[in-house]
Amino acid sequence: MATERPGASEGATPQQGARTAQQIAGELRSRIDRGDYRLGQLLPTQRELMAEFGVSKDTIQRAMRELQTEGWIESRQGSGSRVIRARRIHTPKARAGQPVPVGLGPLISEAFEAEEVSLDAFCLTTESLTDHVGVQADRVALGEVSPRSISLRLLLPSREPRPAYPAAADDPSDARPHERWATMVEFHTGRLREKLVALRRGGLVATVDVDVRRAPLTPTHKLYLLNRTSALHGLYVVENRTMPLSDGTEVQALDVLGLQSTLFHYEKTGDADAQGSLFVASAQKWFDSCWENLGVPEGS
Repeated sequence: MATERPGASEGATPQQGARTAQQIAGELRSRIDRGDYRLGQLLPTQRELMAEFGVSKDTIQRAMRELQTEGWIESRQGSGSRVIRARRIHTPKARAGQPVPVGLGPLISEAFEAEEVSLDAFCLTTESLTDHVGVQADRVALGEVSPRSISLRLLLPSREPRPAYPAAADDPSDARPHERWATMVEFHTGRLREKLVALRRGGLVATVDVDVRRAPLTPTHKLYLLNRTSALHGLYVVENRTMPLSDGTEVQALDVLGLQSTLFHYEKTGDADAQGSLFVASAQKWFDSCWENLGVPEGS
């Protein structure tokens, strides 16, 4: 259970302390996800990004190529890079004409308004979750929200046997896509643990539990369970895409892109037989069963 692992994220990045093109692409994806860069909006210039991240023009260009390959931005010479796709969240509230949070960030923010925060996640990576939980950890540090406890359970694929994806499309023996995935997962889970454990160390949250388990499953979907009262569920779509590697080379790979998954939002209501209530209860039961019966604690 929630244990401190000093230096958990140390050595997780391919370049000691440097921001790689993959990490910068991940940060920009997260900003698109939470609405910092909206549909149709221009991203900062390459010069501005170079200054912000302290990297070379080549690194920024590789990060932008990755986003362009994935279909998130459109880049034109002399016109910059514009966002052309954003995450979709479908919720019954929208049909009722009620105000509804847009994006994953506001829903996680809402979950952190509770005195006891409980997050369960099953996914291929923790990239989006790490960013959004990090924002909430900053809110706690600023005194904007004051949960008494935070419990986070992450159920991730086992490293071995390898998940079905990411994998080289033409050569199953090529381990580079898998190694890239493993490195990024380690980096993001390390950041996530570090952010939350710091709240307990600083006396800001009395109880912080961060538990990571691995299961021999290839996720066909991502599932977030928030305070056992709401759920976000999205199906992964497998694509054959060009995958940039940390050494500047590329490989054709079968992979899934989380931001391309439409997330469906379900909430428990006073009616136990309502669709939302039934889905949340069923999804929580599924997660708990995999956690208890298939999950192996990280590091075991």
